[in-house]
Amino acid sequence: MRVYFSPCGIGLGHVGRCVPIAKKLMEKNVEVLFSTYREGASYVEKEKIPLIKAPPIGFQVKPDGTIDFRQTAVNPGPFFASFTLLEQINAELEAIEGFKPDVVVSDSRVSPLLAARILGIKRICILNQFQVIIPRKKHFLRLARFADSITLALIGKMWTTGNLVLIPDFPPPYTISKGNLNIPKAYGKRVKLVGPILSTRPEELPTKKELRKKLKLPMDKLVIFAPISGPTRERAFLIGILRKIFLNFPDKYEVVMSLGYPNTDSKPICHGNLTIYKWIPNRFEYLKASDLVISRAGHGTLTQCLAYGKPMIIIPTPSHTEQLSNAKQAKDLGIAKVILQEGLSKKKLLNKIEQTLKNGTLQRLEKIQEEVLQYDGLEKTIRIISEMAEKR
Repeated sequence: MRVYFSPCGIGLGHVGRCVPIAKKLMEKNVEVLFSTYREGASYVEKEKIPLIKAPPIGFQVKPDGTIDFRQTAVNPGPFFASFTLLEQINAELEAIEGFKPDVVVSDSRVSPLLAARILGIKRICILNQFQVIIPRKKHFLRLARFADSITLALIGKMWTTGNLVLIPDFPPPYTISKGNLNIPKAYGKRVKLVGPILSTRPEELPTKKELRKKLKLPMDKLVIFAPISGPTRERAFLIGILRKIFLNFPDKYEVVMSLGYPNTDSKPICHGNLTIYKWIPNRFEYLKASDLVISRAGHGTLTQCLAYGKPMIIIPTPSHTEQLSNAKQAKDLGIAKVILQEGLSKKKLLNKIEQTLKNGTLQRLEKIQEEVLQYDGLEKTIRIISEMAEKR
């Protein structure tokens, strides 16, 4: 059996959930090949999995990490954006035709779905959310109203170019992505919520106490884990702010910060009660050993924290509509506090931490964790891929 993976290469979230699927399949002697770009390509190289680098695509970002919709629309402009998509489709056609897979698995990329359709190859699309949300700021309001009337039809047609759409989210009431609660009936049979795709489940690890001993973390302090994810320019500004804040954090907290650079060493830099890693290969051990997580509002991070029963302080990327929506859902579930990046300060962060650890969040998370761990997105996705590949 041969499986071709083509995740979005912006940040590590998309490729980070395809890699564990690929590794499990490789254990069963399945041949795999990845096609991705940017940060995603670096991660696949780090994991030593066969890779073809695809033409990169992305969006414009302001110095503070805010997504710049105006510059994204103007630069590279519709002509060059169309050219890049055609370039990607052409690259995918060549790679897929050369590899001859039984099934193509795309994670949030249209070009491999279109290429596989042209070649008559079975295809699966993994998506964070089915519906795209346009920001409802004043200068985007007209666009938002217009988009609401056509977006479901357009996006639905695009993603269901695949035979199946798999969404690694929880069913209601614990769904993280709001766009997954509005799937039209016309696409219902093709769309499946499979649960989060975790490379390591909490029950597969030693106890929290044993992990703290192994990782040399103090037993008598509150341990904060801050894995900062996302595209390089998007996270750089936040890393700078948090580093300054954490360097002056009270001694009762122990902070472990991960900068998310895969092709670097994992040697830590220590400053008192702050330990900074450029890359943490065993992030799930630190997640289980921690008391609280401070992070962006990426879909993967939120679903992982929910599965591990960890309360969160979320700082969504400015103007990133999916993250802002995810943050609101997590807040409404009572499992997270939200701080907007422009209002982030040491005083506000410490206040939110105290609130989170005192207001019944932990008890609520225990109940939610018990329910959500019934969903094993990794095993379910592997089963679906295998069944589709074996169909004649």
